[in-house]
Amino acid sequence: MSTKYKFLDNDGIYFVSFAIVSWVDVFTRPLSNDIFIDSIKYCQQNKGLNLHAWCLMSNHVHLVFSRSGRYSHSDILRDLKKFTSKKLIEAIESNPSESRIEWMMNIFRNAGQHQGNNKDYQFWQQNNHPIELFSPVVTFQKIDYVHNNPVVAGIVSEAEHYLHSSARDYLGSKGVLDIEILERPMSLEGYVFSY
Repeated sequence: MSTKYKFLDNDGIYFVSFAIVSWVDVFTRPLSNDIFIDSIKYCQQNKGLNLHAWCLMSNHVHLVFSRSGRYSHSDILRDLKKFTSKKLIEAIESNPSESRIEWMMNIFRNAGQHQGNNKDYQFWQQNNHPIELFSPVVTFQKIDYVHNNPVVAGIVSEAEHYLHSSARDYLGSKGVLDIEILERPMSLEGYVFSY
């Protein structure tokens, strides 16, 4: 069994990305964003999620996180994905002004039929591919990658202008979520990794 994409170190810091099935753009509505953000806050308060960096894009999420307490990395991620999938599908189905209900629900239903561990729908893709961040260089490569996602996508010209990320936290302003900022080593000060 491969251990390439497993949470192996309970004390480790990990980078994970996960996407909505078929890359459906769900996080284009304030309600959807709020559901995800509230779920992160819940995991921080109740599951031991230590969030170091994050970015919520229209159809995928990037997190840099560690854990404390009794829940493992995989427990936290499993619970976050399970709860948000349920709440987001409910929000989509009950929103009369959502013009894409039928289209999105068909995608989620079809994806669920092809996964044996789902009853009705699948919202998130199954893979997370956790990568342990074992050195400061690798850690800040990933943090810069996370923060530059909206810039590369052409959504904003500066990473700190994007509301749903921790880029502004790393520049000394307060973002939407509480972040446990990792200190950039002096040898990496001022260096932003490009992608």
